[in-house]
Amino acid sequence: MKKIFFLVLVIVALFAMSAMAAEWKGAISESGCGLKHADGGGEKCVTACVKKGAAPVFVTDGKVIKIANADKVMDHLGKKVKVTGKLEGDTVTVESIAAE
Repeated sequence: MKKIFFLVLVIVALFAMSAMAAEWKGAISESGCGLKHADGGGEKCVTACVKKGAAPVFVTDGKVIKIANADKVMDHLGKKVKVTGKLEGDTVTVESIAAE
C-alpha cells in the first residue's frame, strides 16, 4: 500500500512540475521582421505590421517563438519584455508579460 501511495505521489509531482510556467526575457516582434527587433525598439514598425495582419511573435535567445494568445502582448509591441508562460514546441502561451 505504501509503495502505491508513493508511486502516485511521484506521478502527481511530475505532472505538477511539467505544468509549471517558465520565464524568459526577450522582445515582442512580428512574424515578418522576426529577429530584426530582437533588441526591442521598432515599435512603429511592429505595430504597423501587426495592424496589416502580421502575427506578433516573441523573440528570445535568437529564436522566434509563436504566441498562442497574442491579445496578451498587444500593449508591448516592439518592446523588451519578461514573459511568463508555458512553451509547447515553438509556441508560448503567455500567462503574464511585463516591460523590461
